[in-house]
Amino acid sequence: MFIQKDKKLHILIVYNAKIPALLYGGIQRVIWDLGKSLVNKGFKVSFLVKEGSYCDFAEVLFYDPKKDFNSQIPDDVDFVHFSTDPLEEIKKPFLVTEHGNPSFGEKLNIQTVFVSKNHAERYGSKAFVYNGLDWDNYPKTDLNQAKKGFHFLANAAWKVKNVKGAIAITKKAKEKLTVLGGDRFNFKMGWRFTFDTHVRFKGMVNDIEKAKYISKSKGLIFPVLWHEPFGLAIIESLYFGCPVFATPYGSLKEIITADFGFLSASEDELANAIKNASSFDAAKCREYALDTFSANEMCNQYLKLYEKVLNGEKLNDSLPTLQQEKKAKYLPYS
Repeated sequence: MFIQKDKKLHILIVYNAKIPALLYGGIQRVIWDLGKSLVNKGFKVSFLVKEGSYCDFAEVLFYDPKKDFNSQIPDDVDFVHFSTDPLEEIKKPFLVTEHGNPSFGEKLNIQTVFVSKNHAERYGSKAFVYNGLDWDNYPKTDLNQAKKGFHFLANAAWKVKNVKGAIAITKKAKEKLTVLGGDRFNFKMGWRFTFDTHVRFKGMVNDIEKAKYISKSKGLIFPVLWHEPFGLAIIESLYFGCPVFATPYGSLKEIITADFGFLSASEDELANAIKNASSFDAAKCREYALDTFSANEMCNQYLKLYEKVLNGEKLNDSLPTLQQEKKAKYLPYS
């Protein structure tokens, strides 16, 4: 597969951010783990990323926003994997992974791939690949250790992630909450100060700190107010044996079945549900993350799409675009 006169395929991964992600940076984690998986399978990988990046398993090229992409793609590259729309005609075979929720009326690239089935369907597409992570980067913690309180994992400054909802849910259930990804003081949200004493704010945490807190958590509280495209916080929490208590939006309905958590747009229902967090099988949650959302599985699925593109196929029948215009800024939650 992909053999060209004894020359292994050279794949260029493009994203305008620094790698590796030391604290926050979901897309950077995904492309790093994808690149490493490709290298492990025998492919040559290069990254075109923001200046200051480094990598020990692939060549790093620094992206210059003043230049067009084509002029920055090395001649020996066989395939380009973008995580941002190049907005220009690319001369090499390529695809674009869409990680966000583009606005209504925006036309996406014909070679766009989404990160969940729901994500793809909302844009009139069938092309998607679940994000995966290299679980060897995460400690294999004891799933039977004592659990205390719950956790919230996201950029808390982003209102669609709804840290206020997570705080209210745990308060109603008389449970502790650890917020990973936010601070008690938040000037960006209108000088917000959270007085609730049942909440601990840990700010942006590295992988070691993250593992320490999540491994002792009873579950993830994730009451998002938008259609979540995927949600790395979901699979990271599952890896540590944590069930997920969330709103039924975006990818959540396909990823979180009854075996792995509870979904509702009702704060009271979520507060009642977390009281039964211990009824979920932690080992089953971890096994699900390992089997379904690994970097290796993600890599295998992307290789199938690379092959289609290299064979001259289009990944979409028409330019993907949001099928229904948003009626409100936030999805229903009460």
